Amino acid sequence: MQKRHADRQNYFQEQILVTEKYIIPYIGNTINISGEMTVAEIGCGEGGNLKPFLDIGCRIVGIDIAENKIENAREYYSSHPGKANTRFIAEDIYNLRPEDTGRFDLIIMRDTIEHIPDQELFLGMLKNFLKPEGRIFFAFPPWRMPFGGHQQICENKFLSLMPYIHLLPKPLYKSVLKLFGESSAKIQALQEIKDTGISISRFRSYLQRNNYHVERETFYLINPNYEIKFKLKVRKLPDIINVPHLSDFYTTAYYCMARV
Repeated sequence: MQKRHADRQNYFQEQILVTEKYIIPYIGNTINISGEMTVAEIGCGEGGNLKPFLDIGCRIVGIDIAENKIENAREYYSSHPGKANTRFIAEDIYNLRPEDTGRFDLIIMRDTIEHIPDQELFLGMLKNFLKPEGRIFFAFPPWRMPFGGHQQICENKFLSLMPYIHLLPKPLYKSVLKLFGESSAKIQALQEIKDTGISISRFRSYLQRNNYHVERETFYLINPNYEIKFKLKVRKLPDIINVPHLSDFYTTAYYCMARV
């Protein structure tokens, strides 16, 4: 496992930097971001993506199923001058309703949709949490990209650096993980990711069937995250290889702005 996955404070800071440099400008190309907004993130972890919005005066709501991450978020924000404008909820999103959380001007789904089961059902439910002119920002690694199986979380260093291994048939993938000494809990987690991994085309079809309108989308050959993590220059996917279905193998991050 890479050290950064065990260092939650470091990951929190990485999220802040990427959101400040890339995500806020990306969203700002579609809507006017102001301190009057209420912004939610589903699958927020410790809430690093939300801090830049709080810094400009927005009210923020972070929702995550992992109680320990929500506890970390509350601790990280405990001394922020805008603490009164924060709310962190430890709950499965499927157990919440708009009357529990309020409705939002903007919902962020960064590196989250690929972990959620029943994604089409989820997207149908999610729009109920939006205000009438609300938007959703999605960012995720397509399933077929080199590390779409999140195998970088493997304990075995060789496996953590092995691209495309997650595309093996499920029984063979499980056998390889066992062979290289991954724990039963880690194997289960990686197989759950395999079960919920999503392609761009499938994501688009789910949006269409739930009557979303895509306002902007971008395919990245070099994920904006990688500038912070690996000092790589961010690059969009060249048009020449931006071919439906095949592009999933090369797109390390897909960004999308959608509304109902």
